[in-house]
Amino acid sequence: MCGLTAIFSYGDQAPPVDEAELLRMREAMIARGPDGAGLWLSDDRRVGLAHRRLAIIDVGESGAQPMALRDESGNIRLQISYNGEIYNFKQLRAELMAEGRKFTTNSDTEVLLHLYDRDGAEMLRKLRGMFAFALWDEAKQGMLLARDPYGIKPLYYADEEGSLRVASQVKALLAGGAVSKAPNPAGHVGFFTLGYVPEPHTMYKNIHSLPAGSSLWLGRDGRKIESRYFDFRGEMQQLEEAGPEASQDELRAALMESVEHHLVSDVPVGVFLSAGLDSASIMALVAEVSGSQMESMTLRFDEFSGTASDEAPLAEEIAKAYNTRHQTRTVKGADFQADQAKLLAAMDQPSIDGVNTYFVAKEAADMGLKVALSGVGGDELLGGYDSFRQIPSLVGKLGWIPGLRPLGAGFRVLSGPVLKALTSPKYASLLEYSSDYGSAYLLRRGLFMPWELPEFMDADIVREGWQALNLLENMNASIAGIQRPRNKVSLLESLHYMRGQLLRDADWAGMAHSLEIRTPLVDATLFTKLAGRGYSKQAMAITPKFPMPSSILNRPKTGFAIPVRDWLQGDDGTQSDERGVRGWAKSVYATLK
Repeated sequence: MCGLTAIFSYGDQAPPVDEAELLRMREAMIARGPDGAGLWLSDDRRVGLAHRRLAIIDVGESGAQPMALRDESGNIRLQISYNGEIYNFKQLRAELMAEGRKFTTNSDTEVLLHLYDRDGAEMLRKLRGMFAFALWDEAKQGMLLARDPYGIKPLYYADEEGSLRVASQVKALLAGGAVSKAPNPAGHVGFFTLGYVPEPHTMYKNIHSLPAGSSLWLGRDGRKIESRYFDFRGEMQQLEEAGPEASQDELRAALMESVEHHLVSDVPVGVFLSAGLDSASIMALVAEVSGSQMESMTLRFDEFSGTASDEAPLAEEIAKAYNTRHQTRTVKGADFQADQAKLLAAMDQPSIDGVNTYFVAKEAADMGLKVALSGVGGDELLGGYDSFRQIPSLVGKLGWIPGLRPLGAGFRVLSGPVLKALTSPKYASLLEYSSDYGSAYLLRRGLFMPWELPEFMDADIVREGWQALNLLENMNASIAGIQRPRNKVSLLESLHYMRGQLLRDADWAGMAHSLEIRTPLVDATLFTKLAGRGYSKQAMAITPKFPMPSSILNRPKTGFAIPVRDWLQGDDGTQSDERGVRGWAKSVYATLK
């Protein structure tokens, strides 16, 4: 896990790469890679790659980056700066060696170079892992950018006046000092609508997120080729055609395989343990696969001690069942206040979530861990959220009514001020946002409804941003052709909420403490085996060879809560005027806009 950056001066009038700028970008990401730093500039200074390293695989100097593939005369043919982990790199390495290729390291980075040398961009379809990279091809005089199917690892770029700049963080691009800070209305409106900035947008007009599961080729001649190599909607359509029938044995085999891949590491791997089925199932399967005693840890919030929201007692029961070296760490409101400025500084793009991940990562790093497994993804893959019931019910009961949206808009105009004063303003939008799955999903997941935004944002910015987002159309397009209600919700949750918020939060919050967070339930190969086949979280929970405690198996889903409302208090102990998550959103925005 690392931080990468690159500059490619492809335009004839573009200045050569400024080494000082490249270094500023690199050093802005020191927390992503405290174990080492590297820099490479081409002889003509038209290309520069830089890297900050968190050493996890091939931890010695041989694994340092940027890394080159050279010809027999020692001339550079390929150069790469890469962030992530390729979990099947050993299998790919063996395949390449069988063809006669020579390796000088034991790193997954070198595998990427040889695989690209053999297959070109088609190599992306063979990778299992989380990754983002910038690869320079000397012979073709071009740069390839690529990102993993789920977008677990971020990759941002700015293409201005013949210069392409790339980095793992938006703030790194800005630190270079050459990228425009002009605001992007879509990013600002997207944040207040969803609680995160939806890709490919950022808060800045000229900085873009490379879409997950895609690549971008840019040649010295300025020619761009954008390509998507993994399409979740297309995969789901094929899975629906194949039918949902599957066995418990197939479920266990797929989960075991994913867990085993996610344990590939040259440093110890720990587990984030809550009282939920997702992390408990991972812990149980890890105990089978690893063959050694594992580290685990649970975060307890002082305000929840002794209540139903306290995850620690049940998590400790799970740890005892699987004989882990377990630690429970407690976070108090005073810790939040002390770390709030650091937390916001680490938050690369504004998000209403990630506070819990920030603190659990901080405690895991304090334990000496560099890698930890998380249970993120189980709800999206296996239908664990209430949205799997609520959204189809809402669309089924109201969506058939002709002219429902304009009728609902009229109802919202009349009832909005009254309902907002009495209860959630979403009730005013119930009719307006229930005619299709995209609308109902926005109603379920939205932070502020679009009609509320002009109350605290410039109306022109709201109008321009909402038009550029094209949010409802994009959400419905992401499930076009999907037949089963459960599968529609699964894609919506996976491609929007999980990708845009949960995975991005795991990246910035983990990297703030130089901790790599791995997600065995967020895996494209696992998706192609399990999605759309009707498996439940209860089915997952009974796959381990050694059953988990009945207190966990029979516990109703509660979600993971954090006492942000309690933490957002004035100095005199009274609640601030802006309460809860909406108040936190405005605080985050005020700091990061």
